[in-house]
Amino acid sequence: MDQVNKTSISSRESTCKASRLGYQLKGFTLIELMFVLVVIAIFTAMAIPGYQEYARRADVSMVQQEMQKIAEQLERHKSRNFTYRGFDPNYIYGISAGTPLNSVTLPRGATGPNIKYTITIRDAEDPTKLLTDPTIPPVIRARAWSMKAEGGDVRNYDLLMTSSGLRCKNKTKSLVTYTDCGSVAAGREEW
Repeated sequence: MDQVNKTSISSRESTCKASRLGYQLKGFTLIELMFVLVVIAIFTAMAIPGYQEYARRADVSMVQQEMQKIAEQLERHKSRNFTYRGFDPNYIYGISAGTPLNSVTLPRGATGPNIKYTITIRDAEDPTKLLTDPTIPPVIRARAWSMKAEGGDVRNYDLLMTSSGLRCKNKTKSLVTYTDCGSVAAGREEW
């Protein structure tokens, strides 16, 4: 019996280290902690790019909805005035009449690096002219519009929408103009 007690005591001492005061020490070794940190780092490295792509898709969806809302208001403006000339998106956003907006920034009210997209509306027949410009002479008929959304993130799309029904986007920003989004081979996508 004495032999059994010595065996059980020695096995307890080998598995449960005791401090000088007789308390049992509990904790993790440095190797265990490093292993956990490596596993967390791997999960983080996999999750962050996925989240960033999700945020970029959400931004594109937001700008598409905004462009469709502006397009609807452009058509209402034309039905009342028989032209797109003089369209002012101020009233869509509850801003009192005054200087017309030359562009719409998204999210609304954002400034500086917080701006995700800038939407500009131009005359499709003469893309150098803004529809919102009150100095456009009456000679310019403004029978068609072209709306371009330029993103602040170089990894996200620039978008184009026209009154003729063209809706396209491209990540190659230099290819998106007020008339086209480049070729499919160059990364053009319809939306």
